[in-house]
Formats: sequence, C-alpha cells, structure tokens
Amino acid sequence: MRHERLLPLIVATALFIENMDSTAITTSLPVIAVDLGVEPVSLKLALTTYMLALAVFIPVSGWVADRFGARPTFMAAIAVFLLGSLGCAAAGSLGQLVAGRFVQGVGGAMMVPVGRLVLLRSIPKHQLVQALSWLTVPALLGPMLGPPLGGLITTYSNWRFIFLINLPIGLLGIWLAWRHIPMLRQPVKPLDWTGFGLSASGLALAIFGFSTFGRHLVPTWMALGALAGGIGLVGLYVVHSRRHPHPLIDLGLLRLVTFRLGMLGGSLFRIGVGATPFLLPLMLQLGFGLNPLQSGLLTFTSAAGAMFMKTIAARILKRFGFRRVLVTNALAASALLCGFGLFRADTPYPLIIGVLLASGCFRSLQFTSLNAIIYAEVDQPRMAQASSLAAMAQQVSLAIGVAIGGYALMTASLATGEPMEAVVNFGFAFLTVGLVSASSVWMMWRLPPDAGAEMAGHAQAGKELSDPKAVQRPAT
Repeated sequence: MRHERLLPLIVATALFIENMDSTAITTSLPVIAVDLGVEPVSLKLALTTYMLALAVFIPVSGWVADRFGARPTFMAAIAVFLLGSLGCAAAGSLGQLVAGRFVQGVGGAMMVPVGRLVLLRSIPKHQLVQALSWLTVPALLGPMLGPPLGGLITTYSNWRFIFLINLPIGLLGIWLAWRHIPMLRQPVKPLDWTGFGLSASGLALAIFGFSTFGRHLVPTWMALGALAGGIGLVGLYVVHSRRHPHPLIDLGLLRLVTFRLGMLGGSLFRIGVGATPFLLPLMLQLGFGLNPLQSGLLTFTSAAGAMFMKTIAARILKRFGFRRVLVTNALAASALLCGFGLFRADTPYPLIIGVLLASGCFRSLQFTSLNAIIYAEVDQPRMAQASSLAAMAQQVSLAIGVAIGGYALMTASLATGEPMEAVVNFGFAFLTVGLVSASSVWMMWRLPPDAGAEMAGHAQAGKELSDPKAVQRPAT
C-alpha cells in the first residue's frame, strides 16, 4: 500500500478506537450505573475525567514525540489507552471506572496529536490532502458505529465488552506503527515543567471540584476546596506564563482577535454540545424506556448528519463567510438542542431521527467553521502552540458541559419534585445547555465582518478532526 495511504490508516486506527469507545460508553451509562450501584447522573465524572486527561496532556504531546521519537510515543500511547480500557472493563466501582477512564485519556491525549504530527512531517505537501482524506473516513466511522455497537453489546451481552473490543484493534495499530511509522525525532527546547505542573493540577482540581459538588461523591468542603484551589493554580499559571520565555501554553495568542473570539465563543458552544451525549441516552432510556440498542440506533444519526455536512461545509463558508455562518448556525444548532427537551415517549421516531440528523449537520458546520477561524491570524511558528491551547479549551468546555447538564437535571428534579429520570426534567436540562450554546453568538457577532475571508475560499471540512471528543463525544 502506498505510503500516503498506509500512514493515515494507521493513525486512523487510534482515532477510530478513541471515538468509538467514547460514543459507545455514553449509550451504556444507565446500565453501567445499575451495575455499579450509583445514580446515572454520577457517571458524568467518568466522562469529565476522560476529557480532563486529554486537556492536561495534549499540550505536552508534541514535546514528548520530539524528545523520544514519534514511533515509540505513538505505540506507547495506544498501549496506555488499552491499559485504561482493561481497567474500565474490570471496574467494580465508580472510582475504579473513573481511574480507568483517566488512564485512557492519558493515552488518547498522545495518540491523535502525535499521529497527526507524523502525517504532517512524513507526507509531501502535494499529497497531504489525499492522505488526510484517508484519515477522515475511518475516524468518522467511530462516532457512527459507537452508539449502536455500544447499545448492541449492552443489550445482549455485558457493557464491559465495550472496552475489551479495543484490544485487538489497538494491538493491530501497535504492530502497524512498529512496522511503518518513522522515528521523527527533533531537537526540543526544555519543557516548562513548572507551567505543566500548575496547569495540570489547576485544571484537574477545578474540574474535579466542579463535577463532584452537590452529589455527595466527596464531602462538600472537599469539592469546594478543590474548585477554589484549582482556580488559584490556574491563576498562578497565567502569571507564570507571562514571565517564562517558552511557556507550555502561550496565552499571548489571546491577543489575536479571531483566535480569542473563536476560542471563547467555541467554548460556550461546546458546553451545550458536551452535555448532549450525556443527557440524550439518559432521556431515551430512563425517560422513554428504550433499551440501549434502540437508544444507540437513534443517537448515531447525529454523527451521520455530521459526516454529510463535511461534504458541503467548505462551499457554505465560501458562499456566506465565517461571521454570518457562525452567528446564524449557532442559533439554529442551539434551537435544535433546546428542542431535544420537547421529545416525548410517543414522539414519532422519524421526527426524532430528522431532528437529530439536522442537529448533527448544524453542529458539524459550527465545529468546522470554529476550527478554521481561530487560525486565521496565527503565523506558522505559533501554530503548534495555538493548536494545543485550542484543543485544551475544547476538552475543558466539553467536560464543563457534561457537569452543567448533570446539575441542570438535578436542579429540575428539585424544582418539579419529580424523580430525576422524569421527562420534564430533561426538558429543563436541554433548555439550559441550549441557551448556554446560544450565548456564543455574542462572541461570534463581534468578529470582523471579513474575518477569515482568505481562508473561506479554501476552508476544509476535514479540519473538524482537530475536535475528536466533540462527538461525544457524539459531538461531531
């Protein structure tokens, strides 16, 4: 097989198992909760922990690959992901599942960025578009196959096999990487260890405190202390980054208008999207009484809509421009997200499928537009730093979205006096996260009218690959 085809398919192996695993587990949350003896809403910690691990370790992935070589880093990343998968499959408690998901996240943080780096440095530029097209299709199959496959396994077997099916695919990826991925070592600057320690511990404590507050998973004082301590450490990193000559995360990029507004607006939008894969399967199974397979067969249509949008997103951006698309599309996608809360058990399935399909299309167009506009003013030497900061912000916002979705559901239950799984509570939860997503319009409207005009002529829908947990991700 030709080089420009083989390398993308090897990288796609990692992206496939990561996306399939992340979307499959969301379909199985109610069953996992029963098996582990916890409330379904408590499992939001298993989702946020994975995203947190991605956010913490993605910024150092490029440095590790350059320091130790792309091939061993990529192989080790898959091995760590598989180790975490084994831990999840063997989990007997929520704490053990969370630990396994964290290990998976560490591996995932290295797999995809390093794999993409291999392509950018190994494939000639005139063959890069074709190579990326070979990467796109297998990567998109993960979010499409994940929900129905997770539902099938959970309905007719045991949810633990969702994690075990990663093993043969991952082992094949390790073998292929050993045979075909080049070493690609490069000189590196000293790693900003202080910055890494401050940002990693700050994000970890803040997300942990925010996710566990009010659910009696840990004492309230501990959750509040973790949240306050995390925010304080992140603040210290901000001070540190201004003094360090080569900070781990270059916050100076926020001075660029399109990067700042695109990242902040995109984070608000992703908060709503991040809650969807958590709330939707819970509503379909606990509220409507569907089994996991039926739920997965409905929710996967969102990923199908995202795949379709990839074929026309570039033409839409070329025709209407970034600002107009980002403003209008954010409102449409947020309205559809709010509309999920209007579903009822007797809602015709074709209507549900149509809404989910349309939602996937609008969401994918927004991701594609966001993932292009933030780089409109970034010069080539700072592109790696910009990519790391954007990827970290994406994962943090998705994790916050899951937490907010859980809190909205609990608040609605207290307000209505109904059990948490009552359909009326999901209506309030989807309305809440939908309004948060809609608030991103304020940022998008502040973009210059001609923002990204040069890029709009050659924007590529495939750039959405830089957002892989979005699907959650069915978040594509």
